[in-house]
Amino acid sequence: MSELKEMKEIKRMRSRGLKTALIFLAAAALLLYAFGPTLGAVVKRWSVDPQYSHGYLVPLFAVALLWLRRRLRPDGVVRGAWWGVPVLAGGVLLHLAGAYLYFDWVSEASLLVALTGLCVCVGGWPALRWAWPSVAFLGFMLPLPYKLEVAMAYPLQRLATLASCYLLQTLGVSAFAEGATITLETGTLGVVEACNGLGMMVTFFALATAVALVVKKPWLDRVVIVLSSLPIALIANVIRITATGVLYQTVGKEWGEIVYHDLAGWLMVPLALGMLAAEVWLLSRLLVPRPAEAPPAPLPGLARGGAALLRRPVKSPAR
Repeated sequence: MSELKEMKEIKRMRSRGLKTALIFLAAAALLLYAFGPTLGAVVKRWSVDPQYSHGYLVPLFAVALLWLRRRLRPDGVVRGAWWGVPVLAGGVLLHLAGAYLYFDWVSEASLLVALTGLCVCVGGWPALRWAWPSVAFLGFMLPLPYKLEVAMAYPLQRLATLASCYLLQTLGVSAFAEGATITLETGTLGVVEACNGLGMMVTFFALATAVALVVKKPWLDRVVIVLSSLPIALIANVIRITATGVLYQTVGKEWGEIVYHDLAGWLMVPLALGMLAAEVWLLSRLLVPRPAEAPPAPLPGLARGGAALLRRPVKSPAR
């Protein structure tokens, strides 16, 4: 009788899990249909703008992260939560508001809000605890708002120009910075907007976040890894411009142009990854986890005679 009840319970749980999976797939298909034009524009941006060419890898890593965190996947009966409905509705309303106001970034970012609400509706808090890093990481596939890009472009150009000019002067190369141009003895080196380091910063910030999510390190180490990605990206761009200036001065402008626009662009990511690996190694030496304290040693003779003393009857005082 008990085995029959167990079999019925197993069938009921399987039926409920299949029903939940079907509901999730149907809701995901509706979201994909609603956000289809927006996602199409995002994918097109990946193909035409080198600054966001890493976007193709972001969804793949998000799925891989779900697999790596599979031990947190809800087991047994999956119960949704009604408080996910207003979150899902808020994502849809944000999408409509972004389309109505022609604010593309709001329309794109609303997908993350809608996915969060869908996750809660289907699996409740346990499902959100399992999937939230993957949902949050999908934000790296979205282009930055246009106004933010414009606001960051020239300051990054100017910073890269000044730092590269200073490094060239330190190496003994005659260089003078004016605006976003470095004047050398053999010609001028222009730090154009496409080489201001913003693309490298966005790509490497996503890469460093992926590393921080995967490595088994304390939270402090992970925060340091993510925050250090910005200066590492800037340093890699400065090294690229400086190496180009040295080639301009020593080999010639033709070779400098080849390295600046072709070879150095491919070498920046391995260079930045090398600096990140060195940082992780240094953190493992500096931030050493505190060892667990050993229990106090027993008093001499307590291990042999302690039990006997505890078992000895206590004599009552004489009256």
